[in-house]
Amino acid sequence: MESRQNVQTEEIRRKFPPDWEVPVFRIDFWDGKTRDYCVVVPVINEGDRIRHFVRRLKENKINTIADIIIVDGGSTDGSLNHEYLRSGGVRGLLTKTDAGKLSAQLRVAYSFALCNEYRGVVTIDGNDKDDPAAIPNFLRLLGEGYDFVQASRFVPGGKQRNTPPSRQLAIRWIHAPLLGIASGFNWTDTTQGFRGYSSKLLLSQRLSIFRNIFSSYELLAYLSYASPISGFNCIESPSARYYPKGEVPSKISSFKGNLNVLLTLIKACLGIYGPA
Repeated sequence: MESRQNVQTEEIRRKFPPDWEVPVFRIDFWDGKTRDYCVVVPVINEGDRIRHFVRRLKENKINTIADIIIVDGGSTDGSLNHEYLRSGGVRGLLTKTDAGKLSAQLRVAYSFALCNEYRGVVTIDGNDKDDPAAIPNFLRLLGEGYDFVQASRFVPGGKQRNTPPSRQLAIRWIHAPLLGIASGFNWTDTTQGFRGYSSKLLLSQRLSIFRNIFSSYELLAYLSYASPISGFNCIESPSARYYPKGEVPSKISSFKGNLNVLLTLIKACLGIYGPA
């Protein structure tokens, strides 16, 4: 089994263009492509949250309209049992074994998706805050020609529950407005990782997303800034984001993490990451 996994990984890596910077990763299992689009679920030590989320994906029959691929940042909590994931309709599990956080995981997943010739990707967090019932609408919009579909709890039809007041304030009055001004697109919910991208956008040489500079949370802010000003067709779509009462599932620590997010936002809005 390990030999087969190594062969699969090497076959994919040989397809990468020479200018792509993609973190080292392994394919834990891959049952092959069956759909035109895939749903990427980034996780790290999500425990019961990812197990519950996989059940929700299956209940919403997402595996019948898109291939589900989980990209792990190096979980150590035993939450990613292969048999359980497969029973929930998951087609593949990738594990980043290199340095970096979310943006590094996403570069692994997006490179894998592009080399498997998916028409587009929907990314949704594995911490069980987002309602996967919105995924079919994301796929519909991508199929209609949109290049970037951003989930928003703040547009008509969107829902939220137990959003920490500090986060709501930061999103509505700092993060989204600054990216809106800088990009020229009226974003409302820019910190959300629940998004859809066309393969055309992900392959864009002008955006050039496969760079090691995208290691932590830079890629989310960068694409919200760079996609509209590069002429890609962007839209927001209503979604539901529910925080558990008294708990904030997040990998961003309170002070240092939020400061880094703010600095990343400023760099993105100033065009420091590009586009080329």
